[in-house]
Amino acid sequence: MTETYMTIREMCDAFGVTARTLRFYESKELLFPLRQGQKRLFTRRDRARLKLILRGKRFGFSLEEIRQLLDMYDMGDQQNTQLRRTVEIARERLADMERQRDDLTAAIDELQEQLRWGEQMVAASETRRAAAE
Repeated sequence: MTETYMTIREMCDAFGVTARTLRFYESKELLFPLRQGQKRLFTRRDRARLKLILRGKRFGFSLEEIRQLLDMYDMGDQQNTQLRRTVEIARERLADMERQRDDLTAAIDELQEQLRWGEQMVAASETRRAAAE
């Protein structure tokens, strides 16, 4: 089976990222494209890794956490260590996101209450002004 390579432009188009992003992930040793002179060729494995990197970033994982998880892939235990650690980090991240959601919900509720109060004060002021005229 022959490997199908993608250029940096094809990767950008396929994943909606910039060339700068791909080079950054390469510099952080998250991706390992093959080099042909100045040209980067991305393998199927690079594509799978990028998909996981982008998913991890969307979920709020740090690049270091993502790198550590990706490095666990080749441990020889059918990815059990990788999966256990991913679940652990994901549970922590979910708890953080739920706390943030709760904080945001409370802030929204408080702001709505303040807006109602402000609108009532504006309406009362306009009513007094109209009565005085």
